[in-house]
Amino acid sequence: MKRLFDVNEWKIVETELHKEEFRLAESMVSLGNGHMGMRGNFEEKYSGDFHRGSYVAGVWFPDKTRVGWWKNGYPNYFGKVINSTNFIGINVLIDGEELDLNTAVVKEFYRELDMQHGVLTRKFTVVHGEKETDIEVIRFLSVAKKELAVIKYTVTAKNYTGDITFVPYLDGDIRNEDSNYDEDFWVEVNRNVEDYFGSLQMKTKDNPFGSPTFQVATTMGITVQTENAKIASILKSEKEEYVDNTIVINVPKGESVSLVKYVAVTTDRDYDANELVTKGKLVVEQAIAYGFEAELADHKKGWLDRWDIADVMISGDAEAQQGIRFNLFQLFATYYGEDARLNIGPKGFTGEKYGGATYWDTEAYAIPLYLSTANQEVSRNLLVYRHNQLEGAYHNAKQQGLKGALYPMVTFTGIECHNEWEITFEEIHRNGAIAYGIYNYVNYTGDKAYLNEYGIDVLTGISRFWADRVHYNKKKNVYMMHGVTGPNEYENNVNNNWYTNRIASWTLEYTLEVIQHLKSNGFESRVNGLNITKEEIEKWQDIINKMYYPYDEELNVFVQHDTFLDKDLMTVDQLAPEHRPLNQNWSWDRILRSCFIKQADVLQGMYFLNDQYSMDEKRRNFEFYEPMTVHESSLSPCVHSILAAELGMEEKAYEMYNRTARLDLDNYNNDTEDGLHITSMTGSWLAIVQGFAGMRTANETLSFAPFIPSTWTNYSFKIVYRKHRLTIEINQSNVVITQTGPTLQLKLYGNEVTIPENGELTVAIQK
Repeated sequence: MKRLFDVNEWKIVETELHKEEFRLAESMVSLGNGHMGMRGNFEEKYSGDFHRGSYVAGVWFPDKTRVGWWKNGYPNYFGKVINSTNFIGINVLIDGEELDLNTAVVKEFYRELDMQHGVLTRKFTVVHGEKETDIEVIRFLSVAKKELAVIKYTVTAKNYTGDITFVPYLDGDIRNEDSNYDEDFWVEVNRNVEDYFGSLQMKTKDNPFGSPTFQVATTMGITVQTENAKIASILKSEKEEYVDNTIVINVPKGESVSLVKYVAVTTDRDYDANELVTKGKLVVEQAIAYGFEAELADHKKGWLDRWDIADVMISGDAEAQQGIRFNLFQLFATYYGEDARLNIGPKGFTGEKYGGATYWDTEAYAIPLYLSTANQEVSRNLLVYRHNQLEGAYHNAKQQGLKGALYPMVTFTGIECHNEWEITFEEIHRNGAIAYGIYNYVNYTGDKAYLNEYGIDVLTGISRFWADRVHYNKKKNVYMMHGVTGPNEYENNVNNNWYTNRIASWTLEYTLEVIQHLKSNGFESRVNGLNITKEEIEKWQDIINKMYYPYDEELNVFVQHDTFLDKDLMTVDQLAPEHRPLNQNWSWDRILRSCFIKQADVLQGMYFLNDQYSMDEKRRNFEFYEPMTVHESSLSPCVHSILAAELGMEEKAYEMYNRTARLDLDNYNNDTEDGLHITSMTGSWLAIVQGFAGMRTANETLSFAPFIPSTWTNYSFKIVYRKHRLTIEINQSNVVITQTGPTLQLKLYGNEVTIPENGELTVAIQK
């Protein structure tokens, strides 16, 4: 655990310059607005170690696969979100000396990410001889105007009169740190520079894979704000992939000068390539006319509106409060559903690891949150995104010599672009998460029309894949799946992973239910149009009836896979602390041979299919598997927290909540310098709402069974459920549910209760 920042309920505050942990700090203060985002780099020069990172949503490149030994079926490329034009750059010279915080004498350094308003601020004093210079930098990426970024850089000559030089620039000569062949993915299309203005239009290189190319234009407009300071000169310069202005200002003693840099980022995803600079210049000119304070006010209001819908409030535990708000802030900065063409990358705009593409995390962890905290269309769009990529899923299955549709582990287009064999070929449980996402959406919203419009296509493709991927064991009269990797990626190429077998069988069950629903509601032709035959349905039912599930009678638990119990079983508390995290200290061979579990595996199935298992089954399996789990996946703690809460293990539930809520804030897995764990940030919300508050929905009924951690005074959250907006507040004595909407019946602690139209209900908390 490594904590750089103060605990504050609405802010991430750094009170010293952490040069040795600079990348970690950069990750923590990342910004985004759904359209674009960036790591917390400095505007001015910094000669120390850092990771320059600015990213544009939906803009990616197919980096040619690099593996030691090619295997048939490997993807040709690894798609990745690409580092793009550095548009925040403002070099600063004080009386001709370039400002560099790595070498300068700095005092009173302060950096603050204001999560309530989405604003990043830095303040510090630079000492150079007898002179002292105060600097304040304010940056935001507007949620009111998605293409707009604004930086206000203020310099105060505290005790001297001198020249302050600003060099605002655009730099397109940017590389990805994780490029397989150290390639530059960009070429210049055009550039232009004038006094107080510049633009740079870049294009991704042509590629041999038939993947799309993208053009991105970055346009800057500059204003200078001062009282008595005089602009001595302004020069402009340009070179390939670069433009700048050099503005020299004579600043009197004790006075300040501010440079405001307005930036527009426009792409050919939204406009014709020939119009990008024109569109960007219009955004910039309008922002300059509107002014810094007005743009900032609109941006702040946008964030306050988001918090009004989704804020979770905790009293009595500032660390827990900061954790949930940090996670919600970074989630909404990454994706807020405005663009149905986009999905949620595991690192969002905060780093390049995992390529920035779509994973099964979206369906398994993100959709439940967005279902409750945003308009229904947001979650629907995430599902439509997968439907639009169904053709790619069929391609992926064909690459493996199989029928049906195999959704990719990593993708931008639906085509698999992950090239580790144990993932690409074997971690096929991801297919089940796509089906579960459809079930979860329809179950929560009641939008059964989705099944006819889109859902049945996806479910049929996935079911056909499962039916071909299993094999029939004649001797045992069961269906099996060999050569798979379950959610626990610390075991590869195993036979009969319980979770994979179970989610495959469940998918077939759910698909048959949907087929029956469609036939019963006048959509038989829709089923017939997919050529779903009687023989196919019978085969699916036979697989359901005869699926093999490893089980141990003595331990009375579902066995993670066929040979799991042959391992040297031990619990995590027997590991020496210096061995953890295992993935940074052990060889891969040693990890694979060990019993230690990266994340929920059997327990993932019990979380998804919660109502299908008894409390005794959940308890036995939890008590067996959790002590062997190292939680080295960011997706692990929340599932364990939710199940522990359900089982009445309140201390364990709280421990796991803190781990998921503060995973990045405290750098639990020692990897946050690569970027934040965006999709797993949903886990802190899930742990509170599904865990502590016990929210479930099934059979058209919403239910809660809340408890409150002993250290908390109270907590509350808001959800959207169909035609209702609910606020649930839990304190040490009562549960209070308030709603706007028509009369609502739900279950509270297993009892049916009624919330009046636009009314509230108070019930004593059950200990």
